[in-house]
Amino acid sequence: MDHVGIEIAEKVATVTFDNPPVNALTGQSFREITQAFRSLSESTGATVVIFTAAGERAFCGGVDLNDSARRHSRQLGDGDSAIDLLDPGSIVRDCFWSVLDCPLPVIGAINGAAVGAGLALAASCDILIASERARFALTEINAGVLGGGRHLQRLVGPYRARKMFFTGEFVSAADFLAWGALDAVVAPDELLPAARELAGRIARKSPIGLRLAKESLNRVENLDLKDGYRLEQDYTGRLTRYADSAEARTAYLEKRDPVWGWR
Repeated sequence: MDHVGIEIAEKVATVTFDNPPVNALTGQSFREITQAFRSLSESTGATVVIFTAAGERAFCGGVDLNDSARRHSRQLGDGDSAIDLLDPGSIVRDCFWSVLDCPLPVIGAINGAAVGAGLALAASCDILIASERARFALTEINAGVLGGGRHLQRLVGPYRARKMFFTGEFVSAADFLAWGALDAVVAPDELLPAARELAGRIARKSPIGLRLAKESLNRVENLDLKDGYRLEQDYTGRLTRYADSAEARTAYLEKRDPVWGWR
């Protein structure tokens, strides 16, 4: 892959997006991010993912407008398929959902500006840690397009999302932290260490338990309390059929670290 790198160490995968100068998203970039997350979904090599980008200027500057114009004018390029011709937005959705539905918990380490589709990528993660240099915006209104509002609502709620959506203005990492969208804001050189520390704590949990936990949270997010909790009970029933569930209880009672076996 030209724009995405994957490194795995101690059950933590780091996915790094690298398309200078501002990490804009082209058709190739969308495909490579999708491929990276799908490959991690199918592997047992990692338990947690850190999703970040190269450089300090931008986590993701949004969609490359020239590439987007080409796709929406129904011009097939290298690597494009019939689906791209008939539904140019499918490649974008597939990318977002590969992060959102990745069965591994995904920590977004936001190193710079997250704009437009870049903000949607960040919102598709499970937990966000940001550099003090990070900024967030949906600037679609300035470019004569729309999209990303529902992602933004997940982060900041409906009313703040509307203001950002209508104005296209940037919001600082400090404000996003105050609004509850971020877990932490750290100095730029502390971003990856902070993400790795959190990922390490999560990686000590059962890999089967984490995958079922993420799937259950995704499914209950838009349910009411009663239906959501009933569904979570079903997931508890699924988890307890695995030996790792019994190992968690035994290790807790014996006051030792559990030994997971993917069983």
